[in-house]
Amino acid sequence: MRRRLYFAALLLAALLLSGCGMRTVDQMYSLPKRSQEYNDLQAAIDRAMDGLEYCAPLSGENQQTVQTADLDGDGTDEYLLFAKGGSQKPMQILIFGQQEGSYRLREIIENRGSAFELVEYADMDGQPGLEIVVGRQVSDQVLRSLSVYTFSGGESEQLMAVGYSKFVSADLNSDGKTELMVITPGESEADNAAASLYTYRDGSMNRSAEANLSEPADHIKRIMVSRLQDAAPAVYVASSVEESAIITDVFALKDGRFTNVSFSSESGTSVQTLRNYYVYADDIDDDGVLELPSLIVMGSKSTSASTHYLIRWFAMALDGLEVDKMYTFHNFDGGWYLQLENSWAERVTVTQDGNVYHFSLWDETLRKNEKMMTVFAFTGADRDAAAVEDNRFVLYKADGVVYAARLEAASGSCGITRESLIQSFHLIHQDWKTGET
Repeated sequence: MRRRLYFAALLLAALLLSGCGMRTVDQMYSLPKRSQEYNDLQAAIDRAMDGLEYCAPLSGENQQTVQTADLDGDGTDEYLLFAKGGSQKPMQILIFGQQEGSYRLREIIENRGSAFELVEYADMDGQPGLEIVVGRQVSDQVLRSLSVYTFSGGESEQLMAVGYSKFVSADLNSDGKTELMVITPGESEADNAAASLYTYRDGSMNRSAEANLSEPADHIKRIMVSRLQDAAPAVYVASSVEESAIITDVFALKDGRFTNVSFSSESGTSVQTLRNYYVYADDIDDDGVLELPSLIVMGSKSTSASTHYLIRWFAMALDGLEVDKMYTFHNFDGGWYLQLENSWAERVTVTQDGNVYHFSLWDETLRKNEKMMTVFAFTGADRDAAAVEDNRFVLYKADGVVYAARLEAASGSCGITRESLIQSFHLIHQDWKTGET
């Protein structure tokens, strides 16, 4: 008992010495007070918003109503507020900066339009600070309008203004500065789109010659920035073809000239059209280079109406050459895929029976095939037990389903083991930005 009292006395003394014993319960549980800096900024915003309404950008990664960026390069962020009023130039960007220790409205950028579509911040001129790249919707019948503003001189200066259908920012010449690739539609809705590259040089934005796309602008589904096989930066533009296939254009700087490196003058299209499949370019092997898919119809005999495809994944080099990277069997309905060995992948055939997939391998003469493995998807209450019966083993467990496999007669000659098959099995992940696979 004495020992307990001794330790309690020591604890009380420590609390008193630290000042904790002097705080009331209300003090300990009170909400933190807002800083004077926050109050100054909020008061400046309230004054400036008289007669305006908040109007956040509709897409992209910067969709907040109030955003921060160091526009002038002084090491302190400015606050940007996106609003809409009732004047002839209703779209307004209100910029707040610190003056004499408190925030004040520094500048208002006004433009015509109905909404802010996309806002980005990038170093385009190589000077301290960031440029504002802002796309606006003007109306349903008119092209969107893209503007770039710099603050390197202390106040906003418009570097460029151009109509666009899509745009993407990327450092395509690896000089540490950002360029803008702007896509515009053809003269009619049926005409293919064109892309131009805008680069800051000698105090202004310079426009490259146009490079054609394979499809009209409203067919564009996805734009990705990555690298080519020889490490050159590139922009990949995926477009739909008659709502049943995907075609990809690849843009890069070749010998200083903005070029569609995937365009074929013989076929009039870019890399091979993927019929009846929505398969997008992907870094399938995680090497930092985007691979393009090419479909090969497999000699499949199936009880279902679907056709199975082998996907040949290849990377492009700056000279337009294709470099084979990987072969996969993609089961989009089931949500999984298998990586296959390049040496025998094109001799594989698949027979489907419900949720069971039988993989067989043709011999070198393509006259005889032999089973090599079987993949199962079990969803019943006894799925865990079923996955390990009859020489089967688990490939992957997901919510409500267990994927399993069994090695067949030809597996040994192909070098397939349990471990290699487990490593070759992958789920198809959904793209979080588009909801597409």
